[in-house]
Amino acid sequence: MVRREVLHGEAWFAVPTVCVEDSADLLALYLPPGAEFGFPEQGEFPCGRHPWQLAGHTAWTGHGKLMLQRPGEAHSIDVFWTGPERAFAGWYFNLQDPFRRTPIGVDTLDHELDLWWAADADRYVFKDVEIFAQRLVEGRYPGMGEAIRAEGDRIAALLDAGERWWDESWKTWQPDPTWPTPRLPADWAAIPPHP
Repeated sequence: MVRREVLHGEAWFAVPTVCVEDSADLLALYLPPGAEFGFPEQGEFPCGRHPWQLAGHTAWTGHGKLMLQRPGEAHSIDVFWTGPERAFAGWYFNLQDPFRRTPIGVDTLDHELDLWWAADADRYVFKDVEIFAQRLVEGRYPGMGEAIRAEGDRIAALLDAGERWWDESWKTWQPDPTWPTPRLPADWAAIPPHP
């Protein structure tokens, strides 16, 4: 499945993923090492190019990550691993648009503001607070700032209350070593975003 980010009605980033689970309650997508990033070849966005494009990143590196998303929710829970033994590194609460289905996968938009709970930490921390504030100034999320902050606060309150709305056994999940690295379809940018 292709996971695209749609900014101001246009796809400005895409990456191919492996669909691990697609049920009524959960969409689990695996982003493997080497999955190529797609950026539009033409045009300019009001808020500039995707940060990874500007930084020269062309593919995902590391152990890969697993993205757990429930329909209608404005975040995913991403699972990270680290080191040669592929040890569980932590839970990453990625604030984003609720996913929308497309003929090739799903559309969303990363909201920059996130929470990270490292495996060896007693508590989560908010990430990219300053960058998120800058993105609001740049006009990336018009009229969405308060809703994005509220989603972060909602997740924090659930975590503070000891709620776990995801299956923690995902931290020991392993990708099938025979899976090939998925590739982006040539027409990924031409498919209209889901309204």
